[in-house]
Formats: sequence, structure tokens, C-alpha cells
Amino acid sequence: MRSGILALAVAVAAVGGVAACGNTASSSGATQTKTPKVGVILPDSKSSARWETADRRYLEAAFKAAGVQADIQNAQNDKSAFQTIADQMITNGATVLMIVNLDSGTGKAVLDRAKSQGVATIDYDRLTLGGSAEYYVSFDNTKVGKLQGEGLVKCLTAKGAQKPVVAELNGSPTDNNATLFKNGYDSVLKPKYDSGEYVKGPDQSVPEWDNAQAATIFEQMLTQQPNIAGVLAANDGLGNAAITVLKKQHLNGKVPVTGQDATVQGLQNILAEDQCMTVYKAVKKEADAAAELAAGLAKGQKKSVDARVTDPTTKKDVPAVLLDPVSITKDNVKDVVTDGYVTAAELCAGEFAAKCAEAGIK
Repeated sequence: MRSGILALAVAVAAVGGVAACGNTASSSGATQTKTPKVGVILPDSKSSARWETADRRYLEAAFKAAGVQADIQNAQNDKSAFQTIADQMITNGATVLMIVNLDSGTGKAVLDRAKSQGVATIDYDRLTLGGSAEYYVSFDNTKVGKLQGEGLVKCLTAKGAQKPVVAELNGSPTDNNATLFKNGYDSVLKPKYDSGEYVKGPDQSVPEWDNAQAATIFEQMLTQQPNIAGVLAANDGLGNAAITVLKKQHLNGKVPVTGQDATVQGLQNILAEDQCMTVYKAVKKEADAAAELAAGLAKGQKKSVDARVTDPTTKKDVPAVLLDPVSITKDNVKDVVTDGYVTAAELCAGEFAAKCAEAGIK
């Protein structure tokens, strides 16, 4: 692994409204070394609200604190735009590229292109299978899934469910995190299916984490198997899609639904008792850790990390930072507010003011 980053030529163009980095030529005509710059590509703003409401603001703050210029753009689930943004960032002088891939194929192409240009790379939140990133920064995603499985079990137990039929709404099949989540919750649910304590119901992935498709898929599930008694939904968006369908049948609150990301919508669904739990991932810690590594690489420094993950495609170990997720139920929703991830003002608006008061949220 190289210890430094080869600087690209000083860029004069701007990407996405962010001025190109680099000091201007002196009066004598000599060009000075340009400022280290990090390019960050977020995946979309539709699959989860977190990318724009949390990751962007935390990354911006972390890079500002590190004194490193950052160009943060969102590919809006467009693979062509994702590659174009990456090319523009490299052309405009990025010395480090940090991506949340849309799928491993597109992600690998972008990482390989960056590497060929001497640009260091980081996988943020999602591991690019077969990729060449120098770091991977995320949460323990198998543990995320395990918390979801355990949460659903607690909710079903609290309702006194007998041989409940459980439906699984999984994340995108092109997202390695979705695979890890499923590994986690299936490690909890499969033994119950095998013993006959639970009945395995419909089990389907949702392409691109699309919430509209999730609603259609779950509506079909419920039509085919009206006695679904629990829903393992892989994130809050998918969970809300299921809840919307359950409301039509007056089953919301009666059928436990899980989630992930601790979005305002997900937390409000928990306060309303339509969703039984979510998983909170302290994105600020993730953003801070990734920004620290990226800032180091931008300055030619390779920092050491404690963890490693094995890329299942290449079988290579990738240096990693893996953070701990936290299970959130109605009893500890206020912890997410206390942590500053969401504000009481946005969570407790309108009809949720009284519910927030009941939950001790001010």
C-alpha cells in the first residue's frame, strides 16, 4: 500500500458549486502545491432520509474541522451520474474519493478509475465487493440485523403471538449491507422457523430500497397471506411502506414492524406504536471516523485502524472501522434526540407533541 497520494494537476473548474481547490500561481508564474481535497459521493435521497439530513451535515462539519476541502455530491440513484460525478471530482483535483456505492459493479469501476489516477479511496457505509478501497467505514451491519431480529421477537412476545407468520422485507439485492442485515436477523429468526415456534412467511428483497415498490410488494404479501403477524422490514422506509398497507386493513399497531436508521418518520411511527423498533446508527461517529481517515490520506498519511473485514469476492482483508448500532424502542426514543441526531422540534411537530410528552421528550 503506498504511503502517499500523487497529486493531480491543479483544477480550475468547480464541481457542483464547490470551488476547485488549489492555490493560484504567484506573480512570478510559479504554481504552488494545491490544497488537499476530498470528493464524497452519496447514493440518493430517496431510500433513506439519512444521506442528506445526517451524513451530509456531519461530513461537512468534520472536514471543515480537519481543514480539508470537501466536495459532497449525491448521485440520486443514477449509476451514470455516479460515474460522471466521480470523473469530474478526479479531474477537478480530488486527492481522495469516498463513495457510498449504488452497486458493487459501478462502485468497483469508480474505485479502479480513481486508483489508476493515484487517488486514494474509501468505502463509506457500504463495502464495494471486488473493490480496491483502502478503508471501509461503517457499522457492524450483521449486528444491526441481529438487533432487528431480536426486536421483532420481543414485540411478538409482548403481544403473546402464537406461531406467528413473519414476513421479511429485505433491502436491495445489490447492497452488500442488505445481505449482512439479513444474515443478522435470520440468525435470530431461522431457529424459530426450524423449531416451529414461528412460521416463515413471504421473504422478498426490495430493488434499490425503493419504498414505493416495497408497498406494492408488501400489499401482495398480505393478499397472499392475510395472517401475517410480524414484519421484519430492513429499514424505516420499508417499514413505513408496510405500515401504510397495514393501515388500510386496520392492522397497524397490531402487527409489529421493525426498521432501521432512526429517521424522524420511523421514530414517529414508534411513538404512534405502529412500528415496534428501529436501529439507531450514530452517523456522526461514522462521518467523523471516515473524515479523519480521508483527511489523513489527503495529507499523505495512512492511519492505522483496529478492524478488518473480508471482501467475499476477493477474499482480501480491508482495513475497517466498524461502529456499534443501538436498538431503539418507545422507551428510549428520547436517546436519539439527546444525541442530537434529530431535534425535538421536528420529531414532536403537530399531533406528535402529546406523544413526545408521554415519552419524556422535551
